[in-house]
Amino acid sequence: MNASQSQLRTDAAENRARVLAVARELFAERGLDVPMAAIARRAGVGVATLYRRFPTKEALVAEAFTEQFAVCQAVIEDALADPDPWRGFRTVIEKVCLLQATDRGFTAAFVATFPEMRSKVREHTWHCFGELVDRAKAGGQLRADFSPHDLTLVLVANGGLAGVPVEVAVAASQRLVAYLLESFRTGTDELPPPVPLSLDLVLSQGRLGTHFPMKA
Repeated sequence: MNASQSQLRTDAAENRARVLAVARELFAERGLDVPMAAIARRAGVGVATLYRRFPTKEALVAEAFTEQFAVCQAVIEDALADPDPWRGFRTVIEKVCLLQATDRGFTAAFVATFPEMRSKVREHTWHCFGELVDRAKAGGQLRADFSPHDLTLVLVANGGLAGVPVEVAVAASQRLVAYLLESFRTGTDELPPPVPLSLDLVLSQGRLGTHFPMKA
């Protein structure tokens, strides 16, 4: 490889890293409906260059949030490995809600309906969360009528903090989650039956503090 080829590869790698950094920043600020042209403009690359690297916005989103997806999976897996089922359950709720309060883009990406995300992240995570719920119930600390679908209700409530300053959103989210976790404990009053409220349905109604579907 000659010097010019090496420089081209270096430039391409730097452009890619800059595009991903800008994409994460804009998705966190404005949700996933940020136009691809706006991402290219802030990153200082041409739109054609952006599309050569990432043919679709789905591809850009998946790449931009790879690290966050890995963190989320690790949170669930660590919770399942925790010998205290209630502590594991509580930690997942706290960390997912904190991530939602600080990063609108990741929330939308996490619950998106893209096939590659569904197979690699969502279904695995949903299965693990269901297992975590069962363990917490068996341990006698999580109320028997809690449903995994209640996680959607938690995200809907927490998603109402989207758009406020991050430091306010974080503090408010922590207080909200503390209230909710107390209501999830055994020994509290019986609730109405759980509702099979899917994340997709909520997203289609423009909830969770983001806008969907994505548009280029």
